[in-house]
Amino acid sequence: MKRYRAILVGNGTMGSRHRTRFEACGVDFVAIADDRKEFTGIACALPEVDFAVIASPASSHYFYAKFFLERRIPVFVEKPLATTAEEARELVALAERGGVTLFVAQSECYNPLFLNFRKHFLAELNRVREKSGGCSGVRLEFRREHRHSERCRDVDVALDLLVHDLSLFFTMFRAQNVKVQRFQMSPDNKDAAWMTLCVDGGEHRGVVADFYVNRDSDCDVRTISVDFARAVKPEGAIPETSYTVSLARYTPEGEIAHIPDSLDNEHRFFLKLLAGACTEWGRRAAQTAADCVKLAVSGEQ
Repeated sequence: MKRYRAILVGNGTMGSRHRTRFEACGVDFVAIADDRKEFTGIACALPEVDFAVIASPASSHYFYAKFFLERRIPVFVEKPLATTAEEARELVALAERGGVTLFVAQSECYNPLFLNFRKHFLAELNRVREKSGGCSGVRLEFRREHRHSERCRDVDVALDLLVHDLSLFFTMFRAQNVKVQRFQMSPDNKDAAWMTLCVDGGEHRGVVADFYVNRDSDCDVRTISVDFARAVKPEGAIPETSYTVSLARYTPEGEIAHIPDSLDNEHRFFLKLLAGACTEWGRRAAQTAADCVKLAVSGEQ
């Protein structure tokens, strides 16, 4: 196995998690910066590395990612990719022009609980489509809530939480087939947001998805609910017409427990991209991350 060399920018909660798991995969971190001053010192004598991990505050992702991409150094960056649609598009274009890997760490996409849900949901959705000729009447609800935290306060709740569930949605449906029906931020503190998307083209035309995120809640929730009640029910489908799946495991105290498989899975995918595998998939994933930023910032595609 190749022994990779990397730089870590941002050695906080997520940075330390990424570092631990990458090191378990044989990665050596030759430089670590926790703020702009430390980064400047590293940049002045930039060591030879295979990639950079960016887990700094979201408002600084664009600056650091651009620095490395301009030097054709692959980037593994925490979500969100950037804080404006223009910056996100620029980073994707920069990576494509330079032929450099740009990977956005939206770990829920690699959560084994979500991957199992997606497999069974899409199979049932396709049975509905084949039976009824469409997917009208099928509705999804994504809910993501947690108690107040001082982490990630440099961006609003849409860039902090909504991008997670948007990324999940776009692993199932093509962005070009989706329209925004509603986007609303809470007027008082921007700690809650609502969005409704409709699939209005392609084979799954008619599916509607509601999103609700809240980072000042009195509970911790990460769920996807499915409602087939208004759709034609195909023979052989599961008996329930609606159900809810949790994307989290909980401690005895009712708090969300971290699922290490999610991070481990996304690290393996990134290392596959570095090795030259799944190149087209990687390009699409980076573009999807930029699309999620645009939706979260403006509610427009």
